[in-house]
Amino acid sequence: MTFLQRHAYDIGCGFAACLWPFFPRRRRLSVDNILKSGVTADPAEARRLARRAWCHLAGHVCEALCVPQVVGAANWREHLDFSEADPAAVKLLLDSPDKPVLLVSAHHGVWEAATNILSFARPMMAIARVMNNRLVAKWMKNHHFRGPVTIIDKNRGFTPDIVRRWLSSCSALTILMDQHASRGEKLTFLGRPALTFTTAARLAIRYGVPVVVGSFVRTGPYRYRLVGGAPLVFDKTADRAKATQVLNDRLGDAVRRYPEQYLWAHRRWRMD
Repeated sequence: MTFLQRHAYDIGCGFAACLWPFFPRRRRLSVDNILKSGVTADPAEARRLARRAWCHLAGHVCEALCVPQVVGAANWREHLDFSEADPAAVKLLLDSPDKPVLLVSAHHGVWEAATNILSFARPMMAIARVMNNRLVAKWMKNHHFRGPVTIIDKNRGFTPDIVRRWLSSCSALTILMDQHASRGEKLTFLGRPALTFTTAARLAIRYGVPVVVGSFVRTGPYRYRLVGGAPLVFDKTADRAKATQVLNDRLGDAVRRYPEQYLWAHRRWRMD
């Protein structure tokens, strides 16, 4: 590895730390979210967590950009740690090429880097906002993802063609559920009311696809650990809102374990 690749995370963290004083609204929002979510009742600790989470975001972005140069087909397995994961979840992700899977996560840990690395194990699909800049979008498509990763434009949604491609390719479809959903169900996340998309539950119920819920958290340079429980399978008669709440609760458990790696600086709990 080059010096920049080896220290990408630290460089990102240092840059973010320098900018932290210039974003007072994000600081207040982060601290408020942490306190109201019950992660800690100590304002001083909340401020420390907010700063660490802000720095982690920048560090993750910088390290994720270097993943294609550091991780390859020959060494990808050594960068993922499944010691705390349920064996059935690991089998679904790594050893079930004939089964489509839903991987439900949040803006927690290293969602970008993990999707990239998992693509060496199986085809991946992910929902994301396509870059407005055509040159950046082209670079992301041709250089950022090393394995078979299909990016679904979040503005287009799940068309019948995309669903068919997902099921027929037996891909693992990654959905980040903690985005604000103005037309979502009023459920709870980390104990607070939160409008939530029910897309993941709808797909799981309709097509009988197993769901792996959790986060890949960073434990060291280019080392990522899956935190999550056993896979979930919902009956076709399951209630969509109740199933979504189960997913929210699983994600909340992971965030509480590693709160310093969550994106607290966004308006997840706005109700409009």
